[in-house]
Amino acid sequence: MDHDSDVRGEGILSALEHAGHVSVNELSARFGVSAVTIRKDLQHLERQALLQRVRGGARSHAPNEEGSFTDRLGRGVGAKKAIARHAASLVANGDVIALDSSTTAYFLALEVLSRRDLVVITNSLRSALLLTEESDATVVLLGGTVRRPSSSTVGDPLDVLAGRGRIATAFLGLTSLSPERGLMELSIAEAESKRALAGPARNLVGLFDSSKIEGFGLHSFATADRVTRLITDTGFDDAEAARWRALGVIVDRCDVKAIGSSSRPAQTGDVG
Repeated sequence: MDHDSDVRGEGILSALEHAGHVSVNELSARFGVSAVTIRKDLQHLERQALLQRVRGGARSHAPNEEGSFTDRLGRGVGAKKAIARHAASLVANGDVIALDSSTTAYFLALEVLSRRDLVVITNSLRSALLLTEESDATVVLLGGTVRRPSSSTVGDPLDVLAGRGRIATAFLGLTSLSPERGLMELSIAEAESKRALAGPARNLVGLFDSSKIEGFGLHSFATADRVTRLITDTGFDDAEAARWRALGVIVDRCDVKAIGSSSRPAQTGDVG
């Protein structure tokens, strides 16, 4: 998508998050473009599993319609896209990166489709399919049992990556975090897969929206001393950011712009 269609796409997703349904005619009037252009935008977003087209418009995926991954994909879109866009600025052509099965990492996959010669190691079925179909990346999918709620593979993939070299950066989502226990997941199976992705990585980046401050996790997959950077939004408060920075962790807080505008990292000293 070009810049204008990307901005429209963000506006469409934000409107869906608030209303649950949008019509072609309303969107055409809102953005000042033809109905044909809006239908192309909706078709593109549907291919990325971000909405479901219906007669005359589009709607959000019904809760749990295709599992909780699809349900979560439509929540907090503005923050996730801002976080993903900033994370993508850390990815260069030819990098070897790891992406987990979080929805924020899926948005990051969308942001790096135009990078050349990437090697992407992931346990996300959605990200693997997207990158295979829409980029030239070499995709390495971790084996294991398919876990439907997260649309991922889980199990014991530790030997898959052993001895195969280093990953430049692992980008991993989380359910909760603290300097004392590091980055955490509620599911032990998800935590084990994230440990496998984090193990060979030179840099470990935690991706999360600030609602995860209130999250709960049982299983740590990365201690604080392994974390290189945290990328979140401006809802992550100063005190928490200071605690992580005191440990030498870079904390980037991204600003989420108003509906319909381009969500870009804030230039307030946190990001830059």
